[in-house]
Amino acid sequence: MIARKVNPTARVAIFAVAHATYWDQFEGLYDNIMGYHKDFVEMVKTTGVEVLDFGMVDSSQKGYAVADKITAGNPDLIFCNMVTYATSSVFAPIMHAANVPVVLVALQPRSAMDYTKACTFMQLENDNICSVPEFTGVAIRLGKKVNDVIIGTLYNDPQAEKEVNEWCSIAKVLHSLKGARMGLMGHALEAMYDMHADPTAISAAFGLHVPLLEIDDVVAVYNTVTEEEIQAKIALIDREFDMPDPKSDPTTSKLTDEDKYQAAKSAVALDKFVEKYNLTGLAYYYEGQPGSVQQTVATTFIVGNSFLNAQGIPMCGEFDIKTCVAMLIMDRLGIGGSFAEFHPFDFDEDFILVGHDGPHHLAIAEGKPVLRSLKKYHGKPGHGASVEFKIKEGPITMLGITQTYDGKFKFVIGEGISKAGPIPPTGNTNTRGFFEPNTKDFIKRWVMEGPTHHYALGIGHHAETIAKIGEALGIETVIVR
Repeated sequence: MIARKVNPTARVAIFAVAHATYWDQFEGLYDNIMGYHKDFVEMVKTTGVEVLDFGMVDSSQKGYAVADKITAGNPDLIFCNMVTYATSSVFAPIMHAANVPVVLVALQPRSAMDYTKACTFMQLENDNICSVPEFTGVAIRLGKKVNDVIIGTLYNDPQAEKEVNEWCSIAKVLHSLKGARMGLMGHALEAMYDMHADPTAISAAFGLHVPLLEIDDVVAVYNTVTEEEIQAKIALIDREFDMPDPKSDPTTSKLTDEDKYQAAKSAVALDKFVEKYNLTGLAYYYEGQPGSVQQTVATTFIVGNSFLNAQGIPMCGEFDIKTCVAMLIMDRLGIGGSFAEFHPFDFDEDFILVGHDGPHHLAIAEGKPVLRSLKKYHGKPGHGASVEFKIKEGPITMLGITQTYDGKFKFVIGEGISKAGPIPPTGNTNTRGFFEPNTKDFIKRWVMEGPTHHYALGIGHHAETIAKIGEALGIETVIVR
């Protein structure tokens, strides 16, 4: 029910390739093939991306001209439509100039030729795969790599359509990273070595900017919040959350009016802060002096963060900008992206609780999320409203972004299942995560990859898609199995 502030999009370049000699030899072949190309372009448009269609490239001269035009168009992804055989000279200039993923698309108009009527014309119409090995081989000789090849039929092929959609979703992620403003405010929680990250290294790896912000920048907008804005946010809180009586945890109580009011005021301030500094996301941590406005504001962001996550603006605590980037990737794939870590095992039922005490993605909650008042935040200063819910039941994916000894980034990816069952009523998010071959062995393999203790948590199984994003960014990627 929460309206997104950000609707992902991307810019996708498409061009067809062929061998110009065919046109004079086979009357009507060009028109037929360009009709198939138009149908492929329409398929891509249905994914919600902006399409830059450069038409037919059937000579090396056109290849150079189109390479310049594609570069000027600044796409996030390039589809090379293999409509029939083409010499690699038409493709090489474009591949040489490309600095974004290139995917070859070999989709035949027919699932099979009618051999009783087969002819050279029909073969050329369906020769989509013929030059694919030539193109991939030449790309490697150019020092480049084709990111993928989509093979199938142009019509009535759900798998091919799924692969096209997947790459358009990847393009949306790459588009969102390009020029993103991932704010960093405060400092890492004392002694959390895994949270530190060099903003310049983040910019180099992901193509984004890291504005360095002060807690007083938030306080400045916090002081402008009106009573009318607070009441409107309280109405949203009342609509989106349940506020039950406490259960077994004495740290919790039924949400108090005071904590609800403070959460609403801080949420309004966050909205204004994000807008003022044009933030794509924010990672923060700040303690402040007891009783100070800085501490009050910084420790009561949880509800506002959760709203912003659902609106497409990833927010995470503990200064973890690496996980904030992981949350952005998941959000733009449309799979959520909650801020998560491992909690206790259940060795009896073979699962582990996964969650956190901070910001979560409300769009992937199982049922209506809960707000509780916490008398204290464990391990941190402050008190107030906190969000509790489970991730939707079914497949889940985890993406951790860590760094290696040489400072390079690394994706650590895993897949599991979220299953029904009770969670601790602690005012924190928790989900029952089950993993193969068994949860203990999976977690051991995960931790041996050297991750940080946080990761982004989303719904569905998307490890292979995220691995393709890592490859496109030139980042080492491991899928833990």
